[in-house]
Amino acid sequence: MNDRQKAQEILDALGGKENVAAASHCATRLRLVLNDESNVNQKKLEDMDIVKGTFSTGGQYQIILGSGTVNKIYQELAALTNMEEMSTVDVKDAANQKLNPLQRFVKMLSDIFVPIIPAIVAGGLLMGLNNVLTASGLFFDDLSLIEAYPNMADLAALINTFANAPFVYLPVLIGFSAAKRFGGNSFLGAALGMLMVHPDLLNGNDYAVAKLEGTVPVWNILGFNIEMVGYQSTVLPVLVASYILAQLEKFLRKIVPTVLDNLLTPLLSLFITGILTFTFVGPLTRSAGYFLTDGIVFLYETAGPIGGAILGFLYAPFVITGMHHSFIAIETQLLADMAKTGGSFIFPTAAMANIAQGAAALAVLFITKSQKLKGVASASGISALLGITEPAMFGVNLKLRYPFFAALVGAAVANAYITLNNVLAVALGAAGLPGIISIRPDSLIHYVIGMVIAFVVTFSLTVLLSKRYKDKA
Repeated sequence: MNDRQKAQEILDALGGKENVAAASHCATRLRLVLNDESNVNQKKLEDMDIVKGTFSTGGQYQIILGSGTVNKIYQELAALTNMEEMSTVDVKDAANQKLNPLQRFVKMLSDIFVPIIPAIVAGGLLMGLNNVLTASGLFFDDLSLIEAYPNMADLAALINTFANAPFVYLPVLIGFSAAKRFGGNSFLGAALGMLMVHPDLLNGNDYAVAKLEGTVPVWNILGFNIEMVGYQSTVLPVLVASYILAQLEKFLRKIVPTVLDNLLTPLLSLFITGILTFTFVGPLTRSAGYFLTDGIVFLYETAGPIGGAILGFLYAPFVITGMHHSFIAIETQLLADMAKTGGSFIFPTAAMANIAQGAAALAVLFITKSQKLKGVASASGISALLGITEPAMFGVNLKLRYPFFAALVGAAVANAYITLNNVLAVALGAAGLPGIISIRPDSLIHYVIGMVIAFVVTFSLTVLLSKRYKDKA
């Protein structure tokens, strides 16, 4: 069967070209927007040797074909449907029209935070390295590395400075990304972020103490006092301010004469948004952000292992719906405010869920007699252990169902254990085996034990359940 025939077979299983509204591809998957997903012949797709798995998320129906193959099939599919070649952005725009308000909100957060994750990851991992150098008792009894080797003290100080930079200037990163996402000028967004962390302002981390002491500096404008307080390491204030900036900029571009647009629009946008930020938006959202973070941390700490088990059990379903992207904003705030929170419990939770999904897929590898399923299970199982779970979840576990439920149980048990032992992360990264480098040094052993628990419980339960559902494998 040549590529044209394979593409035709996939198209027929999708319900014909009339059912395909938009199509593109990434490195391994066809990304499709379908008019009616109920018209898809799922069994026919799954029986095709070329198809490694399918799943639907964010308004897109995705078919996993593998690198190299996906390019050829997409070209044939585009020819068969008479569609012009589309980018993944075009398909995302088409898919957005099918999302409900909650899904759009979650996707908005994802669009803002995903691009800045590399900077946060870099800072967090450097912070983890600094913790290794400065943690007492990690290598020597009651001594840190820099206490044992004082000549390394400046290296630790340098690393600490590098590590803190993305979090101290977090509003700049978010301002750039958020303004772009909201349709405004991204550089004006960055300028707004810079304004919020300007060195002339009182550092936001010192605000509580200064407030108690009555030493908060102010601008006195026509008898009205505006607090000169920065927004270092905050998320919500710059998100809301960037939205206002973008909307104001778009409004001004409609009413300002073209000849004055390049002068007045940036000036008025930044000035008015800046005034609103320091007088109204900033103080309100700073408090809201504190309440949100404190509430989540309080729930995590008071619910204990039971709360951890519930969060671990629900994490994979969150991934299926795409709602896990909404955690990025919360996790970023937890990491930015580590002096208070100690780190993020969301990353270790995600790691336990990912390890469990990988264990379930690898258990299927040993259970099933289907050579095609063995191939998908082996590759996707290893991928999940390294932090990428979609192929395992959609290509194996959800298809058979019982491995997915076994993974939920394994993740719940493992997360209860790491919650009991207060395992926290100091950085984002690959939530799985490589995530070790993102974990606080004093949590490393319990993190590893948690991964072992997730793997063993899930693998064993999957094997046990397979004896009851053996016809499904």
